[in-house]
Amino acid sequence: MVQQVTRGIKISVETTFEGTFYKNYKMHFAFGYKITIENQSKDSVQLMERHWLIKDSLNHSETVDGEGVIGKKPVLKPGESHIYTSGCLLTSPFGSMSGYYRMVNFTTTKKFKVKVPTFKLSAPFALN
Repeated sequence: MVQQVTRGIKISVETTFEGTFYKNYKMHFAFGYKITIENQSKDSVQLMERHWLIKDSLNHSETVDGEGVIGKKPVLKPGESHIYTSGCLLTSPFGSMSGYYRMVNFTTTKKFKVKVPTFKLSAPFALN
């Protein structure tokens, strides 16, 4: 598990390897991740947008931007958490993801970025 705190918002990430499959005559590696967003600040906040940089060990990279996470824009009062799971596909057994959430502080009405720590994706059978 990796964790990071930005402006009182703690991000924790756990990853899983889900398996392999062929698509368009190419092997793909499926990974899942569970993210916990915990509001340790004194203000209520809302997650508005996400930004991901997904890389694999073959030098392929993909950027993903969008509203919320898995179709939601959670509001977190002080002490509350939001947990969600999602996944990604890579064309190699190793990779990483990093990024940030754009959030709004309801007290100050200011937007701010919360860094998601870089987390590694690795297929256990490929480890030595």
